[in-house]
Amino acid sequence: MSGRLDRRVTAVAEELLQRKKVVAPLEVLSGLGWLGSRSVQSWELGREPHLDSLASVAPDRLAEAVAFLHQWAAGKGLRKSEVDYVAATRDRRPLRFSRAGDAEVEQAFRTQWTDPGLSGARLAKVTQRQTKAPDLVVISPDKRWHCAQCGETGEFHFLEDEKPLCLDCADMGHLVFLPSGDAALTRRARKASGLAAVVVRWSKSRKRFDRRGILVERAALDSAEEQCLADEDLRERRKARDRSRRAAQDLVFQAAFAERISELFPGLAADRAQAIAEHAGTRSSGRVGRSAAGQALDEHAVTLAVVAAIRHEETDYDAMLMAGVPRATARERIRDDIERFLELWRRV
Repeated sequence: MSGRLDRRVTAVAEELLQRKKVVAPLEVLSGLGWLGSRSVQSWELGREPHLDSLASVAPDRLAEAVAFLHQWAAGKGLRKSEVDYVAATRDRRPLRFSRAGDAEVEQAFRTQWTDPGLSGARLAKVTQRQTKAPDLVVISPDKRWHCAQCGETGEFHFLEDEKPLCLDCADMGHLVFLPSGDAALTRRARKASGLAAVVVRWSKSRKRFDRRGILVERAALDSAEEQCLADEDLRERRKARDRSRRAAQDLVFQAAFAERISELFPGLAADRAQAIAEHAGTRSSGRVGRSAAGQALDEHAVTLAVVAAIRHEETDYDAMLMAGVPRATARERIRDDIERFLELWRRV
């Protein structure tokens, strides 16, 4: 089991190093599927006192993975540094990884590694990104609420120690709302604003907070709008080039994913492997192929993509759901069918 975990940690870390030029334990554990984005966000917002209680595995398993990560980084000769993690609260309180709060454990989680071949300018950019404090987060509520200090209500509230504050009581009443949709306008307004906050709203269907926009100072928004109007044509041409580049990257990744499927399941037809890869690897789909483990072509992630294809295309699973069968019950009923197909496709 340890050998398999070592390989999984290595695969995720290698992918992060290639893609981001920096590897941090938190991102590796997320790539392994042990920490969900909702849990990490809750911890960053200061709602959870320690991160290890939110993981899907025991603390000793987390420590084992981090130990493997340290060994891998030492073997690669990567540049080592430490990052201070602070909460997205007004007091910017330090975040804690472990329930015990052991100094060595906390240091192990704070340690990150960067590619020693990075230029000085690129290293400074990567370091700035990693050490940046998380954004303040304001919630667009989906139900009635009242400020814990003044008793008033409003369109947004800021949570502090699990108590909602109106923007005036949170010292953000002078900010204006900029909805999501224009990346350049948002980026420029955020950069020019001395105080800013991300606005999120809970999505019942996706079971997570979705970003809805930002709150910025009025002068910053006015300045950003003027800049965007001045270079609108240039940005449209750049967007078109970026779309073409991303499409080419997707084709390369999906081909590699299909090849990995064929390696693990040689009995599966090549065109079927390609179809599964294209579905699982669709950009912004949220499917397993776009996860860190999927992009690292991790065996477990690739197998999950094949299992999903079997579930929806080779069994009566979808019909059961339409008939009102509970999801867990439907999955249990088709378990043997999935194992049968996996065994069949693993044969040459």
